[in-house]
Amino acid sequence: MTRALHKFPGLIAALLVIVLTLSGAVLSIMPAIDHAGAPPAAADLSVADIGERVVSNFPGVEQIKRSPNGRITAFYFDDGRPGSVVIDPATGQGTAPHAPSAFVRWVQNLHRSLLLGDGGRIAAAVGAGAMILLTISGLMLTARRHGGWKKLFARPRGALFGRLHVELGRFAAPGLLLSGTTALIMAASTFDLVPNGDMPAPFPEQVSGQTGVSPVAMALLRDTPLNELRTLIFPYPDDPSDVFTIKTSAGEGYIDQGTGELLSWAPASALQQVNETIYMLHTGEGAWWLGMILGLVAMCVPALAVTGLVIWMRNRVGRPNIAANASAGNADTVILVGSEGGSTWGFAATLHSELRAQGFRVHAAPMSRFAPQSYRRAERIIVLAATYGAGEAPASARGFPGRLASLPDDTPRIPMAILGFGDRQFPNFCAYAHRVADAARAQGWPTLMPMDHVDRQSPQDFARWGRALGVAMKIDPLELHHQPTLPRRHVFTLISRRDYGAEVQAPTAILRFSVPKRSGLWARLAGRTQPRFDAGDLLGVVPEDAGLPRFYSLASSYKDGFVEICVRRHPGGLCSGHLLSLEPGAQISAFIRPNPDFRPAPGRRPVILIGAGTGVGPLAGFARANHSGRAMHLYFGTRHPDCDLLYGDDLSRWRAEGRLSTVTTAFSRGATPMHVQDSLRRDAERVKRLIAEGAQVLVCGGRGMAEGVTAALSEILAPAGLSPATLKAEGRYSEDVY
Repeated sequence: MTRALHKFPGLIAALLVIVLTLSGAVLSIMPAIDHAGAPPAAADLSVADIGERVVSNFPGVEQIKRSPNGRITAFYFDDGRPGSVVIDPATGQGTAPHAPSAFVRWVQNLHRSLLLGDGGRIAAAVGAGAMILLTISGLMLTARRHGGWKKLFARPRGALFGRLHVELGRFAAPGLLLSGTTALIMAASTFDLVPNGDMPAPFPEQVSGQTGVSPVAMALLRDTPLNELRTLIFPYPDDPSDVFTIKTSAGEGYIDQGTGELLSWAPASALQQVNETIYMLHTGEGAWWLGMILGLVAMCVPALAVTGLVIWMRNRVGRPNIAANASAGNADTVILVGSEGGSTWGFAATLHSELRAQGFRVHAAPMSRFAPQSYRRAERIIVLAATYGAGEAPASARGFPGRLASLPDDTPRIPMAILGFGDRQFPNFCAYAHRVADAARAQGWPTLMPMDHVDRQSPQDFARWGRALGVAMKIDPLELHHQPTLPRRHVFTLISRRDYGAEVQAPTAILRFSVPKRSGLWARLAGRTQPRFDAGDLLGVVPEDAGLPRFYSLASSYKDGFVEICVRRHPGGLCSGHLLSLEPGAQISAFIRPNPDFRPAPGRRPVILIGAGTGVGPLAGFARANHSGRAMHLYFGTRHPDCDLLYGDDLSRWRAEGRLSTVTTAFSRGATPMHVQDSLRRDAERVKRLIAEGAQVLVCGGRGMAEGVTAALSEILAPAGLSPATLKAEGRYSEDVY
């Protein structure tokens, strides 16, 4: 429901909201311009003083007006010709003609009524309401995705446009709520839906009939500071029945022009003062600095609209058309998909196509359309479930556990296989898929095969699960070659290599490639002829005769001027074997994929780097880039100190230069065999102290090593009431595992 409230008003009202915010941004700078152009006034200056000075310079003055930003304007007649001028309060003389901008008036009409009168005012109010709805629903979605309102400002993760959308939304939310709420109140006041609090003073029935009293002789004008003045209207010349009219922040009244006596007075009501405050909060009039802030916030809205549209379009195109989809009643295999952004549908399409090629009748549908009564011939149900936010159901899976629980007892229980899609960087990895599995088990649904996971949309994980599914379905073999759309690839040329591990039958190399040059007019104009990347990002290598990329964590950034990875040969590994056969001058086809969730967070808090084998690559890159000497503590596990201590000389140099505070190594085949998790346990007191100081933990290496590190840290941190899971929830624990 919340997603729908955010998505559909955003798509429908986007143009209207953009027009209102951009015009508001233009108007927001006017108070600052007004304030900057206002000559300064002494703090003890009274309305009587300014009135006397203006009269002496402009005998035909009709009105003196003070804007909320301090600019004083006199309106007068000279030989029957009207004029207006900006006044210097110190002298009462004019400093510049007062010439209202036609452009500003046009923008005001556009902002208030879309140039359409009352109908436009209603549309503008609808736009303000849509802005409030979008802001509140956006905050709710962000809180849900991050795991609750307490984590609303946690570091966003995911694709660039999604992160940018969240960052801009959180920054702009207070200003947008303020602008939208005050706009609705002002619109309601315009249509008399709420009282404005105006209580005008009654016009006096009797006056003295005399004229000629100077403003300085009027007690009220002497007692009213200039900064409280709104307007002072002079009586019509040669009309003894007319009076002075004064409006201030305290109220309004009438003064006899012959005696200076206050004839009537109406103090400003509390509601009137509230309405003036609302006007100030919306426009910045009287608080020019607030206007500038609101203008900056308003400029975020077009960017939010663009990023939101990109996210929506990516979600739309992310769901492929599944050809030859059998009907639910005729299918022997039902694939149910729970997807938020659409990527899980791509895996479903691959599975659907391969099962059809094996002769099965397959029906694919969203999990939200789960209807087992319709599956008359189904022999198995395969659930592909992604997780949204902190374990929430994705968009196409709403209500699935509830449907399971509400089924009649006589509903046939069809064997079910569940595959979860998620990202191990998040603390609630595949939590929704686990919830579905628990609900199915509680309702007595038989298991076709144990639940499994796909981490970060890995085609390799999917292929491994597919082979297990083939065994369960008695298909030999079932090969699922999922090929996601790959980014544009570049040619990387090998410039050097350092070899390790031959003595322990684990050939490993540090491969350094040149950075490819970008071509094209835009790249040259932008001055970015080389791709930007950082240590911890991924190099996607596409081996020959293989459509799926293999990803290697980068041990360098674009500032280093080279692309560096660590590669270990895997038995039967097509990509690792090819890379380790390269000699300097050889070329590969590859692309760079950002991995912003795996890198040191900004700031000066310490960082604990934990890696084993080639997992040291990005950690070495973090140390190499640590020019500021931030506290970094490396725990590195490998086989033997004499043959596969990757970056051995570099680690010593970085330690001497202060880029690494400590280096702790663990050798599984050394004189005292131990693993990296053992070195953590041995160093438990320092680890606890660093984490108590706010340290971030970055782990890179094999999945088994990462599980061992998690177990060790769980033991170390348990006395302090902490765990890797709590650190993940705080954005202080990240893994890059394979």
